[in-house]
This record gives sequence, structure tokens and C-alpha cells, in this order.
Amino acid sequence: MKVLLAEDEPRIAGDVAAALKSAGMAVDMVRDGEAAWFAGDVENYDAAILDLGLPKLDGLMVLKRWRANGRRFPVLILTARGLWTERVEGINAGADDYLPKPFEMEELLARLRAILRRSTGQAAPVLKSGPLILDTRQMRISLRGVPVALSPLEYRLMAFLMHHAGRVVAPTELAEHLYDSGNDRDPNAIEVIVGRLRRKLGNDVIETRRGFGYFMPDEPS
Repeated sequence: MKVLLAEDEPRIAGDVAAALKSAGMAVDMVRDGEAAWFAGDVENYDAAILDLGLPKLDGLMVLKRWRANGRRFPVLILTARGLWTERVEGINAGADDYLPKPFEMEELLARLRAILRRSTGQAAPVLKSGPLILDTRQMRISLRGVPVALSPLEYRLMAFLMHHAGRVVAPTELAEHLYDSGNDRDPNAIEVIVGRLRRKLGNDVIETRRGFGYFMPDEPS
């Protein structure tokens, strides 16, 4: 999963980015509203964490522009503003959740995971596909009840496929959501990671649809 973090306070931005990476996510970080609007308009993100009090362009305007341009990724708003009317305005503009500052990092991660699940039609924090179980809270994958050790990239790929179980995902789409913008996104590298996962989890866990991409069933066996 790849997240856009738009926060102008360096300490908060650094702490949130570190927590997101520790939670197995790729992170792009921007410090002002114009950069946030541009990044969200040209990149494919799974979610955005958006501070309302950004310089150059207010976070609320950033959100309105994203929604007006058809950008539908879920957005979690962060703000020190306390008026309930501003919270309502943010929700009405298209935000999916709202978290006032100061906040606990665990709550931010819980809220982010929840809007990520909702955006892909998943209700529970534990995802299942065939013999696989993915616990998004513990970042743990088990096969027939046995935990399997995965690298961060392997975990991110499995998490994306399991969040999008039931549809074919192209290698280019996986590459876009697996790496932050500072990394090369070689779709051929996806084949290498899938190969490693098949050696760990079994050849039949991730199906290949030739010419289209990868597929995982959306119902447990």
C-alpha cells in the first residue's frame, strides 16, 4: 500500500512517516498544499493523510480539487482546528475520516487501516484468501495457521493483492502501489517478488492471468 502524507510540521511528518513505514507501507511526503495537490493528481495512491493547515494551498482546497478531478482514494484529515463546523466541511468535501491533533500514532494507524479496508470493500482487519490469513494489525501472514516470514516488499505485495482479491491486478499497477516515488518502478521486478512468494507460500496461492496480471480469489477455500 502506498500513502501520500501532506504535513508541514517536520516533527509530526517525520513521526507519521516512520510509523507508516513500520506498518509496511510505502510513503510519499510533501510539505505544502500545491505539492500535495499535484502529487495526488498524478500518482496512484491507496490513501492520503492530509493536514488542513498547509501553506500555499489549504488542505480543504486540495481535497476539493482532488475530488473534482475524480481522484477517489480515501483521505484521512489531520488538523489542529477544533471547530466542529470545520470537521463537517472536511467530511462534506470528500474526506473519509478526521483526526484532531494531538493524536496517538496507534489511533492514526487504526483509522488509516479502516479507510483502506472500506475503500476496497473489506470490513474486517483480518483478510482471508484460500489458505492464507493476513492480519493487518499485526502485519502478519499465516498459511494454514503457520506464520510465514516475509520481507517488507513481499508483505506489501501480498497486502495489496489481498485487499483487491477477486480482480486481476496488472504488474504495472502493483509497481505503482509497491514503491514510493523515489524508487524505480520496474514491472519486471514484480515477477521476481511473486516468484519468491510462491516459493514461500506455494505455487497456487497467486494465480497468473497471462497478458493481464495476478489474481487472488476473494473467498476462502
